Order: sequence, then C-alpha cells, then structure tokens
Amino acid sequence: MRTVILCGGRGVRAMPETLELPKPLLPVGDRPVLAHVMEIYVEQGFTDFVLAAGYKAELVWKFAQGLPASWRVDVIDTGEETNTGGRVWKVREQLGDEFFLTYSDGLGDVDLSALLAFHRDHPGAATVTTVSLPSPYGTFDLDDHNRVSGFREKPKLDDHLINAGFFVMDARVFDSWGGDDLERDVLPALAQASELFAYRHHGFWKSMDTQKDAQELTTLCAESHGPWVRPRIQ
Repeated sequence: MRTVILCGGRGVRAMPETLELPKPLLPVGDRPVLAHVMEIYVEQGFTDFVLAAGYKAELVWKFAQGLPASWRVDVIDTGEETNTGGRVWKVREQLGDEFFLTYSDGLGDVDLSALLAFHRDHPGAATVTTVSLPSPYGTFDLDDHNRVSGFREKPKLDDHLINAGFFVMDARVFDSWGGDDLERDVLPALAQASELFAYRHHGFWKSMDTQKDAQELTTLCAESHGPWVRPRIQ
C-alpha cells in the first residue's frame, strides 16, 4: 500500500520562507512538516511512499536521503509547473491497485485503517477525508429576541465540510482521470460519475498554509509528537 504525497507546489501563501525552501520542508518544531505527515502513516504501519516533487525537487530528494532505511521512499520530479492532478497522473505507474494520497501540509490524527476499511466497503473508486470547516471568527448565539445568549470562539461549522486530504484511491481512477487539477477537475469528475465518497474525520486536523499556521503547529508539538500522531500499531 503506497502513499503518494504531493510535494511540488511553490507555497505562495507561505512566502518569503518558500523562496529558499519548498513548502513541505518548512519546519514544524525541529523537523519539516513533511516529516510529520509521513510519521502519521508510519506510526500506523504504512512505510511505503512516493514523494511527487516539483519546486526545488533536489531539496526534497536530499531530505529523503536522511529517512530511515526501513522505509521505502521514491522521489519523483513531476515538474515545477505541474498541477496537483497532473502530479498524481505522472506517478501512476509507481502505484498498485490501491493507494493512499495526501498533501504535504495537512496534519490530522486520521485513523488510516478505518479510512481504508470505509473505502473498501463502498463501490466508488475514491474516498476523500472531510472535516468540518473551522470558522476564522468567533460567532454569537442569539435568542428569539436577538439577545446575545452566548459566544463561541472560532467554532467548527458542521454543516460545511472541507477537503482534508487523506485520500484512498483505486487504480481505476486513472481510466477516467478528469484533468490536471485534483480539486477543480479530478474530484468533481469523480463525483459526477458517482465514484467519490467522503470519510468524515472528527478528530484533530490543521493545514499549514502560512507561517502563522507553522508557529501554531510548532506550539502543539513542543512537548510531544503533536496531536496528529496516533499510537503506534504493534
């Protein structure tokens, strides 16, 4: 069971830090965020990776050289200008009949075995993990007379689900791959064909889009591995 990690983007929202480093190598604590993403899988028994690199691919390759020899890690340069869907397409020959796929900047304590079981239990070719949209603002609760009855600091909006990454896909998705952009082309095409199902994750999840996000994640892992790491499978 291989895990494809998308590592090729420029990380524009994380500039100027990404002028020197690709976004997957920006630090969270004392390690690159990519190392934390890989640890999520390794701690649950999945140690076989394809890193779909692009921008500053040579630095991703150098990072991979320092990973444990017991992990299988292939770094494939999929091109600096290639979009997310195109990167997956370019590594398809490295994959088996079933594979994980995720981003290099999203951290969550997703139960990968439960995700895989959910995927195998439905007829679709792909599963996407979803989480409730975290509001960037605090919200007011009002009573029938518009009196403020409560205040919630940045609540999760359970009626609005967003893409958290952590996909499972069957190889047959490539028979009707919908384009070069995973989010705008491929996933809508799979949904239109009734091939895409959503696995709802209710635990921890946070993406590292900005330097502020990196600082918040660093604080969370200051004294431990971070809330995104599940206990190791024995």
